[in-house]
Amino acid sequence: MRLKDCHNFQDFRKLAKRRLPGPIFNYIDGAADDETTYDRNTQAFRECDLVPNVLTGVKDIDMSVTVMGQKLDMPIYCSPTALQRLFHHDGERAVAAAAEKYGTMFGVSSLGTVSLAEVRKKHKNPQCYQFYFHKDRGLNRAMMESAKEAGVEVMMLTVDSITGGNRERDLRTGFSIPFRLTVGGIAQFVMKPMWGINYVTHEKFAMPQLDEHVDMGSGTLSISRYFTEMLDPSMTWDDVAEMVKFWDGQYCLKGIMSVEDAKRAVDIGCTGIILSNHGGRQLDGSRAPFDQLAEIVDAVGDKIDVIMDSGIQRGTHVLKALSLGAKAVGGGRFYLYPLAAAGQAGVERALELMRTEIERDMRLMGCKSVAELSRANLRFR
Repeated sequence: MRLKDCHNFQDFRKLAKRRLPGPIFNYIDGAADDETTYDRNTQAFRECDLVPNVLTGVKDIDMSVTVMGQKLDMPIYCSPTALQRLFHHDGERAVAAAAEKYGTMFGVSSLGTVSLAEVRKKHKNPQCYQFYFHKDRGLNRAMMESAKEAGVEVMMLTVDSITGGNRERDLRTGFSIPFRLTVGGIAQFVMKPMWGINYVTHEKFAMPQLDEHVDMGSGTLSISRYFTEMLDPSMTWDDVAEMVKFWDGQYCLKGIMSVEDAKRAVDIGCTGIILSNHGGRQLDGSRAPFDQLAEIVDAVGDKIDVIMDSGIQRGTHVLKALSLGAKAVGGGRFYLYPLAAAGQAGVERALELMRTEIERDMRLMGCKSVAELSRANLRFR
């Protein structure tokens, strides 16, 4: 299979699986425990039907949205994810360039492999910074100050990852950073030699957001220990309120799933919330964001920008979320598989296919703009 033969999410997934060593593919592909929430995230969309209107005159389509003060040319953005240069040597650089070409937002993670300042300087499309809350309050402040200095528009605090999820695929292969692979995991790397050649012949792997503050690469601290030892499970709403005040700009919480928490996010001054279960990678058995979307929009949608991620694979999924009241949607795996398959060209193809699907489906729905999408267009089984 070649990139030009990829026409959907599953095609990209198959190509990524062919090109990545098993432990790295399973890091992207896997989820927590029995992976029931991972499966539910997409299943939830299948239980909702679109009801189109015809003869509405849909010559021109406007799929742009404004979310947290950022104008996006399409209503899906590239959610920040960790360790991207493990998947392809260009990592976040490829994603940033592709997102800029398609006029949408991208993000850099605290566990990102390219400096957020570097990509902010090079690209002008909106950028968010996905942030974890550390026990060291000075470290939290220093990292936010770095983001401010870089010109990042949106601070995105992940609140559902105060400890790492039980990702059993990683346990079986021994996947970690630094690598501590099992014999089976090592064998899977040997079977994909091109990945290893690319890894050793390109820029040394690093995590610039943390390298100044934490020794992540010399074997002293693994990713799993970072979550269990450095992140603060005692984080409270008061702690977040202080961060929102310090940032004094667009601030969203990623991982909100209840109406009560959505209301508290409004109360402390957040400008956005992202309904998310981390792609099923944290609490298995939790609800899908799409299942929670309507009641949260009803509760706070007129006070804060409601976004959702997890499970987005098709343009119709995007339209269903927008019809329920989401201002935009984020996706991770929808661009990570293409990144792994073909770098920037892969991410661009994924975004082009998504844009084409959304435009086609809006025409078929009889909607000229996102504003015309509503719950009148939906029926639940």
